[in-house]
Amino acid sequence: MADYLVKSLIDNGMFRAYVVDATETVAEAQKKHDTWSAATAALGRTLIGTMLLSTSLLKGKETMTVKVNGHGPVGAIVADGNADGTVKGYLQYPHINLPLNNKHKIDVKKAVGTAGMLTVTKDQGFGQPYTGQVPLVSGELGEDFTYYLAKSEQIPSAVGVSVFVEPDNRVKVAGGFMIQVMPGASDEAISRLEKRIAAMPMVSELLLAGQKPEDILKLLFKDEEVKLLQKLPVSFKCDCSKDRFAKALSSVQPQALQEMIDEDHGADAVCHFCGNHYHFSEDDLRQILVDTQSK
Repeated sequence: MADYLVKSLIDNGMFRAYVVDATETVAEAQKKHDTWSAATAALGRTLIGTMLLSTSLLKGKETMTVKVNGHGPVGAIVADGNADGTVKGYLQYPHINLPLNNKHKIDVKKAVGTAGMLTVTKDQGFGQPYTGQVPLVSGELGEDFTYYLAKSEQIPSAVGVSVFVEPDNRVKVAGGFMIQVMPGASDEAISRLEKRIAAMPMVSELLLAGQKPEDILKLLFKDEEVKLLQKLPVSFKCDCSKDRFAKALSSVQPQALQEMIDEDHGADAVCHFCGNHYHFSEDDLRQILVDTQSK
């Protein structure tokens, strides 16, 4: 089944809850970047967290970029998301495997590191983009997205993200949840929810057991009224193109473009997000140079 995210309202607005099955999304990222297990889990969790944030905080054509850099073995992680549920992302060092942690799980904390920041930039299409930044408090990423929402967006929340990777590096399941506490939520309801989250297995374990996002919602809110607002298809999708790279080349100094023509006899560009290659022939570069000089 194709990946999807459900948005819901709980108890007439006490909570907003989002649950996503992002298995194919993370699997596509793994294939694009040939990531090994620890890198797959780190990138996958970042993509899921970005998807949860972007589908809840953005609207229309607004976009979001999430950067995680804890100075761990996987290096910097970058993910882009938007309101329609598509994400793309990459990380510096994809070939990272690590020993399992003391819970016999992939050691995401060690892979990501904790000596760094989580940065979220929202581009709303006008003026200067808004950037919020918080120190990494965990490196496991769910807690880090939770901390960002509380400190930069002033939204008390709980975020859980998880990825199950096979021994051959294939993604078996991946998913996550985000619950936002709304004004008016009672202390009793918050306490009840906190206990359920603490007792709940990781989302990946629930997905392995055949649970769907709607089932996970029922597990989180057993006795509350759950109103489903939207079921949104989600996916890994890159919007790169040769035209986009041509625009980037048009900002290069004319002398540098001429050197590419005379010395390199062309140019090649590679998209960090999806790995697509684009070749620019001498004629392509000459046309870019002419267009640049005519402006």
